[in-house]
Amino acid sequence: MKIISWNVNSVRARIKNILSYIKDSKPDVLLLQEIKTQEESFPRDSFKDCGYDSYVFGQKSYNGVAIVSKFKISNIKNNFIKDDLNQSRIITGEIILDKKKIELINIYVPNGNPVDTEKYEYKKNWLKKFIINIKKKIEENSNILIAGDFNIIPEEIDVYDFKRYENDALGRLEIRKKYRELINLGFKDIYRLINKKKQEYTFWDYFAGSWQKNYGMRIDHFLLSNNLIENISSININKKPRSKPKPSDHTPIELIIN
Repeated sequence: MKIISWNVNSVRARIKNILSYIKDSKPDVLLLQEIKTQEESFPRDSFKDCGYDSYVFGQKSYNGVAIVSKFKISNIKNNFIKDDLNQSRIITGEIILDKKKIELINIYVPNGNPVDTEKYEYKKNWLKKFIINIKKKIEENSNILIAGDFNIIPEEIDVYDFKRYENDALGRLEIRKKYRELINLGFKDIYRLINKKKQEYTFWDYFAGSWQKNYGMRIDHFLLSNNLIENISSININKKPRSKPKPSDHTPIELIIN
């Protein structure tokens, strides 16, 4: 099964690129973030024509997450945490793989900048609530896949110039500690598990020629429960969509799990 995580930065603005990507890469499940549209405006028919059903937790103009799948996703929910600002940032569902019931958790973590504002406090509280509820979920189901835009730079290797971001909401030590706290509950960062020292990125800003200069960062992640590691075949950061006209500033991560 090929599962994709991709912050598309507006599903309607990017729909041609997304459909082109689907045609080329043939994913089974797409976990989309920052869809920036409400449920009724989501391009379900475009995905349906390609053989996919859509499960959407949207919001007008901002945020929003969706699961787009060739297979039925059961037990869809959008109330994993109580969001202080009622923002659409998590959608969950269940799939069966290798006779295991796997909880899919698709997340769009708050950015948190500037750090001297309530936006940073919101991010810290959001992560705190998320970790508390992951602990509870593990008691129900030990097979969990968390994917999405975490807005966290885990290590210095994960950004082109760490010094520029060590006091940023994406790279601050207390935020990176939250990421480590989550992993220590029994997960692996799959990209880093397979690529110990490889320096690749999932995000390049639109400004100052960041894409052309490869001034990027790895802030989109797949975390899998330790007991699912044996099912992993490969993981890949596909940079081709970022080079397209009118791209998202993020590019897809592709996980193959059997």
